[in-house]
Amino acid sequence: MKELEIGEVAKLIKLKPHTLRYYENIGLIKDVKRNDSGNRIYSEKDLRWIEFLKRLKATGMKISKMKEYAELKNLGDTTISQRRTILKEHLNLIEDEIKVLLETQEYVKDKIEIYKEMEEDFNDRRE
Repeated sequence: MKELEIGEVAKLIKLKPHTLRYYENIGLIKDVKRNDSGNRIYSEKDLRWIEFLKRLKATGMKISKMKEYAELKNLGDTTISQRRTILKEHLNLIEDEIKVLLETQEYVKDKIEIYKEMEEDFNDRRE
């Protein structure tokens, strides 16, 4: 895969270029190469990392925790255990959120069914 400029990456990953620059400025994305014109260029490895960051953010991880994770990643393999712990804790939060969403989904389905029955009763009385 060829290296991509910021606009191409933003379109591909569905993030705004501003977000990519912000992530770089706060240290979530490190060592982004520049082409001869000074434009950022991203490798396939960069794209995988950015996609991972996007997923962490989408599942509710705070920027401060993402930064902690990124700093540990940049320190190398001696931090694998700490990174695994962060991800396990985050997974627990995701699973808790899924449970709440599933419970809420059932509640909403029940409410829809109640309204359907009420509507049918109402229509039957009108006839």
